[in-house]
Amino acid sequence: MAILKVRNLTKRYESFTLDGVSFDLDEGYIMGFIGRNGAGKTTTLKSMLGLVHPDSGEVEICGLDFKSKELQCKREIGFVLGGFDFYLKRRLSAISAVERRFYPEWDEAGYREYLRRFELDENKKVEELSEGMKVKFSLALALSRRARLLILDEPTSGLDPVSRDELLQIFRKVIEDGGHSVLFSTHITSDLEKCADFITYIKDGKIVKSCEREDFIDSYIAVSGRAEQLDEGLKQNLIGYKQNAFGFTGLALAEKRELLSSLQTARPDIETIMIYSEEPSDSEVRI
Repeated sequence: MAILKVRNLTKRYESFTLDGVSFDLDEGYIMGFIGRNGAGKTTTLKSMLGLVHPDSGEVEICGLDFKSKELQCKREIGFVLGGFDFYLKRRLSAISAVERRFYPEWDEAGYREYLRRFELDENKKVEELSEGMKVKFSLALALSRRARLLILDEPTSGLDPVSRDELLQIFRKVIEDGGHSVLFSTHITSDLEKCADFITYIKDGKIVKSCEREDFIDSYIAVSGRAEQLDEGLKQNLIGYKQNAFGFTGLALAEKRELLSSLQTARPDIETIMIYSEEPSDSEVRI
């Protein structure tokens, strides 16, 4: 059963358009939401949650239409969008006391365990926390709501490698019962390799691909060859390429493998796919 359905979500700004975004997330899975800065990740998440008003599109959470059942839907969601940069003068204990009133399914024992695990002192004020500790506190609140769907924007940003690994283990624990799911955006592709079941890739406001992680990776091939092999015909079959002193490296769709049989090929990782699918202004990458 789909715990989240997004259909044709569109939001127009003067210089950017979120263009017909659609994807599904089933119960019991983790989805990584990827794309470069400005691609539309945060706009998508905020439009889904009604934090900005989309121009069109539909969002369904736990079988409920978000637009007409917003309150019920939000009770099923634990969300963290960016850092915890409000109520800076409040103590953590005061903030959690407010949270308890709004969430009937609040898990007090779980909350206390997250405080212990994340080494959070409830007597501290938000302004006294490091950026990493702010992220941990936001997550402790979200996880304690017993939400069926966690929606997280860059949740591992600012965390050290040990804390990031611990958080990914928590994600896997959350979905073990098959009734919960996690959607999180990230630039740290190694985190996706460790825990994501599905990948949704957005570029310039449009979804490029949304599928199982292994299918996502297997739909591309990394290629390399000598400089003289990089003719115009070959360039047309590459998603992107970079020239160097030894020749070139690039990325192509796996369906073009036979056309590229004269080149060295390899299975790419998610980071490689992102790098060659984008077009940095200071690079010889061709899209």
